[in-house]
Amino acid sequence: MQENPAAQGVWASVTHATPLKRDATYDHRAQQAALGIEVHHTDGRTAQSVLVLTPDQVELYAIQFEQLIAEREQARRSGR
Repeated sequence: MQENPAAQGVWASVTHATPLKRDATYDHRAQQAALGIEVHHTDGRTAQSVLVLTPDQVELYAIQFEQLIAEREQARRSGR
């Protein structure tokens, strides 16, 4: 059996995370939302994890995503 680098204490830096193609969930008792993500490392490895958000964070990001969507639509209309 071959050990993975993480088990040997060798960690590659994280470059970014992308959402998984799954629905986000809300845990009423914990009062938090969860979004599945895939974490990408500099050595090419990926690992699945969960991004946990408070209700305030969900509201903030909803506003920011609405703004991004509007900017994208405006850019489309102006041909950029």
